[in-house]
Amino acid sequence: MSNTATLPLLLKQLGLPSMLKHWEDEATRAKDKHLSYAEYLSKLSNLEVSNRRQKRIDRYIKESKLPPGKTLASFDFKVVSSINSAQITALAENSSWVNQGQNLIVFGPSGVGKTHLASAIAYRLIEQGIRALFIQTTTLVQKLQLARKEYKLADAIAKLSRIPLLILDDIGYVKKSEAETSVLFELIADRYENKSLIITSNQPFSEWDQIFPDNVMAVAAIDRLVHHSTIINVTDKSYRSKQSEERAKSKK
Repeated sequence: MSNTATLPLLLKQLGLPSMLKHWEDEATRAKDKHLSYAEYLSKLSNLEVSNRRQKRIDRYIKESKLPPGKTLASFDFKVVSSINSAQITALAENSSWVNQGQNLIVFGPSGVGKTHLASAIAYRLIEQGIRALFIQTTTLVQKLQLARKEYKLADAIAKLSRIPLLILDDIGYVKKSEAETSVLFELIADRYENKSLIITSNQPFSEWDQIFPDNVMAVAAIDRLVHHSTIINVTDKSYRSKQSEERAKSKK
């Protein structure tokens, strides 16, 4: 006759916390429902897998630095009519474009929801097991500049290359200086056909000479970004202003 007294200790040693927590309750249910040993074990295993998956998602969300609350569920597509909701949902639900190292570039004026869209897509991709990192482009550039001064730029870019999806928010606010834009170009070149970028910008490509002081560098950066990319142009007025107008109307 087998002894179950040591089972909790064994499950703990094996690193199976969900099984440890639920094995007794599930054993009672299995007995009541006349489940086979295999069915009982399958149920416990599914609980363990689900728990690990959720913990991994929670960890990925925490490390992603994504703005809280900016999900697809909280984005009002009715307010921003120029955005194709089906296209956004497809990008969020299908991670193949990230696995293939493709990019997403979202253009539009300030306040139209570019950051919200980028974040919402990233949240949904994280649920599919994709690691992501959200960062203001100016902040990232400053970090890369510091790494260059300390002769650690290659290491910094290599560390970022371990993250499949990098969201560069507000690239248009990068200062037009060779020091800043050169490290940005190196990052773009490193991720080309390898890892994915989501970039938001209030400046179209035709004005990227205001970001890159060297036209040759600007053309080279754009060429690498658009080679394998989806480009979305948001042409509406300010998303935030429209939301305020809608709230005002609803109170009348």
